Amino acid sequence: MGDATLSTVRNAARVLKAFRTREESIGVSELARRLELGKSNVHRLLTTLVSEGLVEQDRRSGGYRLGIVMFELGEAVKVHLDLHAAAGPVLVRLREQTGESSQVGVLDGDEVVYVDRLESAYSLRLFTETGRRVPAHGTSSGKVLLAHLPEPAREAYLSRGPLPRLTPHTITAPDALRVELAAVRDRGWAEAINEREIGVASLAAPVRDRHDEVVAAVSIGAPVSRFGATPRRRVARALVEAGEAISRRLGWSPETSAHPDSRAGG
Repeated sequence: MGDATLSTVRNAARVLKAFRTREESIGVSELARRLELGKSNVHRLLTTLVSEGLVEQDRRSGGYRLGIVMFELGEAVKVHLDLHAAAGPVLVRLREQTGESSQVGVLDGDEVVYVDRLESAYSLRLFTETGRRVPAHGTSSGKVLLAHLPEPAREAYLSRGPLPRLTPHTITAPDALRVELAAVRDRGWAEAINEREIGVASLAAPVRDRHDEVVAAVSIGAPVSRFGATPRRRVARALVEAGEAISRRLGWSPETSAHPDSRAGG
């Protein structure tokens, strides 16, 4: 059963790859010939792919072409590739300014995934490897990303009820988190002190794309002992500026933004 499932997935992937020729559309018979698969098998695969929006049928010719979901997936890949290129130099500068570990995270479901990271220059540092997933509600990056979700998506997240308690300081009540996320939007940055792990503090600011949508968060993480109230305000200001710098490199312009961020003046 497992091998059959893998074979089906492999053949579905082969069907999708067949459209790299950039032809306007390809018929079932032609796809079957190119892939050396039976027409009925190819037709079943296409029917499933159409139902998922990965492929669509041209009503005029009867042939098939890639669907809008494939375009959306391609845009998502492009954003991540562009994000890595845009964030690199800014993370270097941010670490030089603060001395702390700097990273960029994106939202994947209910979790933050760190896609880029530079370690602190201090001997006492936090170790969060690139690619690590953490619950969004207990992190400053997650708060930024949740705060800027479209309202229906944000409310769907909050309507699930109490969230997992990571430490005694984690905000788990939906109403309390709703208030916190509103404050993040108003302030332009987020903080999480002892919320994911005791002794750990982080601050984060949004990263926007050319459409003015928040696609990532840039953050600083450090032991709480190095994050007093005054340093936090100073780091928040640097983070907002870093977020804007990455955003500009992604094509964002403050002149067209509907969400002017706070300059973290305290």
